[in-house]
Amino acid sequence: MSGRVIVCVTAPLAIAASMSLMQAQGSPGEQVFKDRCASCHTGAVESRAPAPEALRSRSPQAIVESLVNGAMRAQGSRMTGAERRAVAEFLTGKSVEGDVSGASAGRCETTTAGNRATNAGPGRPGAEREGDWRGWSPGVDNTRFQPAAEASLSAGDIPKLTLRWSFGFPDASSAWAQPSVAAGRVYVGSQNGTVYALDAARGCVRWTFAASGGVRTAIVVGNGLVYFGDTAANVYALDANTGARRWVRSVDAHPLARITGSPTLHDGRLYVPTSSYEESQGADPQYACCTFRGSVSALDAATGAVVWKTYTIGGDAQRRGTSSAGVPLWGPSGAAIWSAPTIDVRRGLVYVATGNLYSGPSQPMANAVVALELKTGTVRWSKQMTAGDVYVSNCRAGNPNCPETNGPDVDFGSPPMLARTPAGRDLIVIGQKSGVGFALDPEKMGEIVWEYRAGRGGVLGGIEWGSAVDGDRAYFAVSDILLPQPGGLHAVTLATGQRAWFAPPRPPVCGSGRGCNAAQSAAVTVIPGAVFSGSNDGALRVYSTADGAILWEFDTNREFTTVNGVPARGASMIGPGPVVAGGMVFVSSGYGAFGGRPGNVLLAFGVP
Repeated sequence: MSGRVIVCVTAPLAIAASMSLMQAQGSPGEQVFKDRCASCHTGAVESRAPAPEALRSRSPQAIVESLVNGAMRAQGSRMTGAERRAVAEFLTGKSVEGDVSGASAGRCETTTAGNRATNAGPGRPGAEREGDWRGWSPGVDNTRFQPAAEASLSAGDIPKLTLRWSFGFPDASSAWAQPSVAAGRVYVGSQNGTVYALDAARGCVRWTFAASGGVRTAIVVGNGLVYFGDTAANVYALDANTGARRWVRSVDAHPLARITGSPTLHDGRLYVPTSSYEESQGADPQYACCTFRGSVSALDAATGAVVWKTYTIGGDAQRRGTSSAGVPLWGPSGAAIWSAPTIDVRRGLVYVATGNLYSGPSQPMANAVVALELKTGTVRWSKQMTAGDVYVSNCRAGNPNCPETNGPDVDFGSPPMLARTPAGRDLIVIGQKSGVGFALDPEKMGEIVWEYRAGRGGVLGGIEWGSAVDGDRAYFAVSDILLPQPGGLHAVTLATGQRAWFAPPRPPVCGSGRGCNAAQSAAVTVIPGAVFSGSNDGALRVYSTADGAILWEFDTNREFTTVNGVPARGASMIGPGPVVAGGMVFVSSGYGAFGGRPGNVLLAFGVP
């Protein structure tokens, strides 16, 4: 979940003489460069950041790519898509082709027929109704189980699925956001910060909104509004019908804070997790590692006001030493929350899962499941799975700025799932990057009921972005993307933790080469009789819940003709999982980072 990033957060009042070589003086891109980039690229750290003359030789698309997914993604995360394009055009003197929103073509016709929803029927945008998938999961329990009535799709229908439409994301190497479906509309964010409301049946564009950073959270729908977070740690509420902004709230002032986990809406409050890019900085002796603390904030859903905020590390970081470059070092830090909070209405609790530390000393709520009171944010209990896991990216042997033991980096990228066994017992089920799935007892402060080893685990390994639970079983897909034998899907009896079946990884449909393997890092989805799992090889597969047999497979490794005219192709499926609602299946394809291959498409399938 990390990579090398160069961070500069200040800019000089005047640009160095090299700026006179640039074209488009006075352009919006020049101002963005002055405000966001000049302090590094005009002399402050010349040995590490290319001068403007060097950047001029690159293509504008390469500059945008660096800002959304490359070495400069921390800076790019705090720019809009339009700002990234503007600075790329300013630096290179060349134009980026196409519309920054990807919505100049494919707009919906303003007719009654154009407002028709999926086959579940029409509805008012933002209204509650059956057939929806309104956030990371259909419900606040985060089990990623869609009942038959809401799915409007049976296991027997699966072999008949065909592609209905495809939608392309501009300025993107990853289709990293999961769509949500409500009242006949699909809401989805994008890497360049554009949020879309699409017609679910046809994929045409109802409205767009430009956030201040990339949007990888699922869009949460309720109260006639849509809610989401961005990579600049802002939370937004928009009118579900028009896309007009109702409010925006920053939930963390740390310069590297971001929101990757989807917010959860419950009883008038929005529960927002916070993660960061800071894990990428610790190996750099010029960076004062590290000060970020993970947190969850409860916001008033109507106004965005902060009701409470609870950190996963108790106090501010303290001075712990000096780097080899003479820069102060700080700790403890980390324990980010990468995934969606889970609501336990019966017990009045919200559960979150935390990540590793970036710097020590060890903390009890890192790599843990934490239970907080819904009303106050007070920590009721926490259950730590792996103590002392301090990890930063790009560490090499002999680097004195790195932890003495780096890793093992087996934090939680998956949310807790609140499930109930056939006998009526509540369990918190969660998969960890260690490769182990756990069931915890919410009545006994998270006491472990059972453990199940699904994968070997480690960096980018184990169980990554999300598992699923139906009434009988838990389903764990394995990443292990950096290991010789990645992939595989495990079905585990919910009550006992015993294996029900195992579906071994399939031969990669992408063939061979860099980023082509059978790892199953993406979140899993289940409906009665069928489990959906996307793979790093670019295939979406559906398995029988009875025995793991393949019911259907679709190879996304191709170029698609999109409804909005944006060139798009599918590739690795990492992160977001399939969404099943109103008789259709929606899935994002393409993930150009962390062992994946780039792509930028949203696909919609239905039964003829």
